[in-house]
Amino acid sequence: MQIHSLIQFLIILEESFDAESVIGELEKVILAGGFDYYGLLRHPKHGDNPWGVTLAGRWPESWQHVYAAKKYVLVDPTIRYLAHAQRSFRWRDSMAAFRDDPHWRRMEQMMVDAYGHGLEDGYIFPIYGRNGILGSLSIGGKPTELSSAEISLFETIARRAFWRLLDMRGEAAVLETVPISDTQLTRREMEILHYLAEGMTSMEISKHLKISNHTVDWYMNGLQDKLKAKNRQQAVALAFRYGLIT
Repeated sequence: MQIHSLIQFLIILEESFDAESVIGELEKVILAGGFDYYGLLRHPKHGDNPWGVTLAGRWPESWQHVYAAKKYVLVDPTIRYLAHAQRSFRWRDSMAAFRDDPHWRRMEQMMVDAYGHGLEDGYIFPIYGRNGILGSLSIGGKPTELSSAEISLFETIARRAFWRLLDMRGEAAVLETVPISDTQLTRREMEILHYLAEGMTSMEISKHLKISNHTVDWYMNGLQDKLKAKNRQQAVALAFRYGLIT
C-alpha cells in the first residue's frame, strides 16, 4: 500500500466541508489498501445495535442480517476485545484472547459465518478518550498485511475521521464536555480513591497510609455511597467520569 495515499487523505480531510466528502475519501483510501469493507463507529453501549452507532461503513448486506438475527453483538470478540486492547489488533487476535471463554464456540461460529460473507480477516483501530474507548475503525475483507508505518497512519486516520464526522454532526461537544459532579470528597477519601484506581488492595493501601485495613474498608464503603456505586470498580469508573481523578 502506498504510504503517500494515507498521508494525502489526512490533508484532504482537513479541506473537506461535508460528511459525504469525508466518507467518500475514507472509502477510497481503504479500498486502495486492499480492504473491501469497513466500519467507523462509536463504541456501542450494552444493548446497542452496532449498525446504529455507525458513522460510516460498508459491509456485505447479508452479513448485517445474519449478525442481527443471530445476536452476535452479545459475543462479538472484536467488540469485547476493544475494552482491553491497548493498541490496534487483527480480528483473529481477538479470538485468541478469548480461547477459555464459555462463549468460545459461538464466537468461533460468528467468525466462520463472517468468513463465508467475505470477511476473512482485518484490523481494528481503537479510538480512545479520557474515559476509555470511544469508538473504532474496522477494516477487512481478504487477508491483507499492513506495515508498522501503515498501521500507525491508519490509527491517525481513524481518530481524525472520527472527530471530523462528529464535528460535522454536531456530536463532538457531548463527548468533550467535562461532567460536573457535586460529590464532595475528603482529602483521605481522595487519597484512597487514587490508590484504588492504581489497582492497590485494601491491605496494600492500609500499609501505605499506616491505617488499619478495617478503616480503609470503611472509607471505601463511604466512597461507594457518595458516588452511588455498586462496587469498587464502578466507584473508580465514576470517579474518572466525573473528573475526580485523572
